[in-house]
Amino acid sequence: MDEDKRLSYFFLGLGVGVAVGVMFAPKTGEDTRRIIRSKASDGKVFIRRRGEVLRERAGDYAERGRDVLSRQKETLASAVEAGKAAYREATGEKKAAPAADLANEGV
Repeated sequence: MDEDKRLSYFFLGLGVGVAVGVMFAPKTGEDTRRIIRSKASDGKVFIRRRGEVLRERAGDYAERGRDVLSRQKETLASAVEAGKAAYREATGEKKAAPAADLANEGV
C-alpha cells in the first residue's frame, strides 16, 4: 500500500472507532466526567496516604541503618584493637605511649 492509502485507512479506522465508542458508551458525558473526577480524587488520597506510610518507613529504616552502622563501627574498632594487641604480644612490643606522654618525657 502506498502512503496515502495508509493514512486514509488510519483516519477511517479512527472515525469508525469513535463512532462505535459514542454509540455504545454506557454513560453520558457528564456522568463519565464525574466518575473520572471522583477516581482522580480517590487516587490523590491514596497517593497521599501511601506517601505518609513510606515516609514513616523510611525514617524507621534510616534509624535501623544508623544502629547497624554504629554496631559495625564498634565491632571493627574492637577487632582493630585486638589485632594491635596480638601484634604487640607476638613481637614483644610494649603498648605505645600517647603523644602527650611522649612530649612530657622530652622525646
